[in-house]
Amino acid sequence: METVKNAANYVSESVQGGGATASKEANKNVAKDNDASLSSRATAAKDAVVDKKDETSHNTKADVHKEAAKH
Repeated sequence: METVKNAANYVSESVQGGGATASKEANKNVAKDNDASLSSRATAAKDAVVDKKDETSHNTKADVHKEAAKH
């Protein structure tokens, strides 16, 4: 039963990590957009940093659950 929970948690964290990656990339594009306002670019840059932290966190948790599901 614990293996099933770990597998489900792995999938959940992987999906969340993928969402954070997509958000990070979108924010990076806004931050680089010369047509966007300075405040929009600054906010997008800050959000990209937060998304990177979330991406790393979710991917690390996914790896932990993946390893736990193997045992």
